Amino acid sequence: MARISAGVASSHVPAIGAALDNHKQTEPYWQKIFSGFDYSKQWLVDQNPDVVLLVYNDHATAFDANLVPTFAIACGDSFDPADEGWGARPVPRVVGHPVLASHITQSVIQDDFDITMVRDLAVDHGLTVPLSLMCGQPEEWPFKVIPIAVNVVLYPPPSGRRCFQFGQALRRAVESFDEDLDVQVWGTGGMSHQLQGPRAGFINSEFDHQFLDKIVSHPADLAEMPHVDYLRFAGSEGVELIMWLIMRGALNESVALKHRFYHVPASNTAVGHLILENRFLQKK
Repeated sequence: MARISAGVASSHVPAIGAALDNHKQTEPYWQKIFSGFDYSKQWLVDQNPDVVLLVYNDHATAFDANLVPTFAIACGDSFDPADEGWGARPVPRVVGHPVLASHITQSVIQDDFDITMVRDLAVDHGLTVPLSLMCGQPEEWPFKVIPIAVNVVLYPPPSGRRCFQFGQALRRAVESFDEDLDVQVWGTGGMSHQLQGPRAGFINSEFDHQFLDKIVSHPADLAEMPHVDYLRFAGSEGVELIMWLIMRGALNESVALKHRFYHVPASNTAVGHLILENRFLQKK
């Protein structure tokens, strides 16, 4: 039986990907950010998962205002890095797991989540930057990835409660899959940031640290926070944090905090990162 062993939360700031691609990791501005993932890289090597369910939002690359699914799952064999206007990032193609993805799709639909199935999908920085932060610059990604896209761009996005419930449905789907697989769930985006308007550049470290605390210890309570509070306290793009709730919903109620990192700023965004392991689970 497949099982979810751990969850990872990570910001997906596009400038981080550009810094990595242009070999700026050791520059003073970027060094602190990349060093915050040193533990994570070794942890990931030690864990050696088979599949990662990577929850992210598309930034008008694969989807636009004509078609924006609330939840979408990629069921194809592989996914190319997207050209976001300045050429595709020089990172490996993402290899999927279509059998597990199709199983998850059937399971969550029968669990009353109307998810959209996608075959041909170009994946942008929302997905590739967390992979780079956790894996570095390999010739190929060391595990299979199932992209799960969430609408946090075009109003209305799903509620935090619905995202938390969706994570729980993902767990039920994974655990009903017959193959023996070690699966991780990654939630990406955030933390506090605003890209436009009078509050452009807004960062709220106090809110971010409270969020980092609560998603570990009281995720169900955190899931009740309304969209307007994300806007008020985390900026217009802070609502991306609801994708972390999908990751958290897929884990046990009690988890082990293995790593926590926070840094401001990266470009105009607060960078947050967590590694959570399910308690009482034997590693393979």
